[in-house]
Amino acid sequence: MDKPWVKSYPEGVPAEIDASAFGSVSELLVESFRKNRDRRAFLCMGKSITYGELDDMSKRLAMWFQQKGLKPGARVALMMPNVLQYPITIAAVLRAGYIVVNVNPLLHAARARASA
Repeated sequence: MDKPWVKSYPEGVPAEIDASAFGSVSELLVESFRKNRDRRAFLCMGKSITYGELDDMSKRLAMWFQQKGLKPGARVALMMPNVLQYPITIAAVLRAGYIVVNVNPLLHAARARASA
């Protein structure tokens, strides 16, 4: 399969990740946060956050979810625009042991049924 996006990867970024080395997506995220703590993870509207900041903020949000009494495996619906809070929230949901359910308010019911 042709992967033209790989050409734009910075030096040292692998084209493939061995997912079998991790027991969950959450473990993969935590390892990425640890390895890349000082590197920029996201840039949005002139504001950036590092992997370390993403790690810290997602930990705090994950604890908040857990304090609200959500049980492991709970589904958490996310309806957010593409802003920095979005990856923080996804990481928090996953590391808290929940399931991310992306909700798109622009997806019409007829179109949703057709794609199911």
